[in-house]
Amino acid sequence: MNSSQVHTLSSEGEPDVDHLRFHRQHEHLFKTFGSDLFGLRAEAFARFFGTPVFLGGQTLIVAVWIAANVLGFTHFDLYPFILLNLAFSLQAAYAAPLILLAQTRQAARDKAHSDADAKHREAIATASTKQSEQMLELLRQNTELTEITKAMAERIEKLTTEMHQHFVRDNEQKN
Repeated sequence: MNSSQVHTLSSEGEPDVDHLRFHRQHEHLFKTFGSDLFGLRAEAFARFFGTPVFLGGQTLIVAVWIAANVLGFTHFDLYPFILLNLAFSLQAAYAAPLILLAQTRQAARDKAHSDADAKHREAIATASTKQSEQMLELLRQNTELTEITKAMAERIEKLTTEMHQHFVRDNEQKN
């Protein structure tokens, strides 16, 4: 057994198989965008853009913005709300690349998981084939032993019958 496949033996003496051994080589992808601060923040922002909290907060800000300008509380962005439109454009300019970056990283992680799962399935299939071959060999050996045992039992029965007949004849000759 390979050390990457077995870490310890369980209390019953059976090997504890590392079921994630095919995924370990891709652990560096599990950390979003690596371990750098930019990557972590970009992933956090990309995830936040699609949440109900973000959408609700943005809707509330836009409603307050429009209401404040229409009702006359302030006059910094009058109808047609060009500054608001500029803010949305700026948000979209930053949101789109961050979301694409997050999707690209997720696609890389998904591919790594898919590859690891394929390797795992292949290892299981190989092990299964090997076990099937071993089982067939054991069945063949068992059949052979059963045939030998049957032949020996028949021979013992024949010898026992011959000995019995021999003792019966000897007994009859003495009487």
